[in-house]
Amino acid sequence: TVAAFDSFRFVIKGSLAGAAVYMAYDQGLLGSGTQGAEALKKAQAVLPPAIQEWTSYIGWEVRTVQMNTLPPTPKFDFSPSDSWNKGVQTVMSALSVAPTRACEYTVEGWKYVKDLVR
Repeated sequence: TVAAFDSFRFVIKGSLAGAAVYMAYDQGLLGSGTQGAEALKKAQAVLPPAIQEWTSYIGWEVRTVQMNTLPPTPKFDFSPSDSWNKGVQTVMSALSVAPTRACEYTVEGWKYVKDLVR
């Protein structure tokens, strides 16, 4: 029974995915840029009234927002070039001391081995 239920779930999910792809193709979303722009205009005209009707049916209150206004872009105090330069400086600093550190670790290793042999 579990295998049958899993198979049924797979068929349902596959059907929904196929229907979504068909709807996207049918509406012109998978076509050229002009077809996609026309589909977006249709959706912008249809969605707000549909959402308003659905929420009033359920009893939720929805604040109306203009669709043409975008929220302001967030301000980031981040400079990719400064971050890159900091990374390059860190790597170069580590590479410049690597031979010295390798010699120090080698000397420490030989001391440890000599102490073990004694």
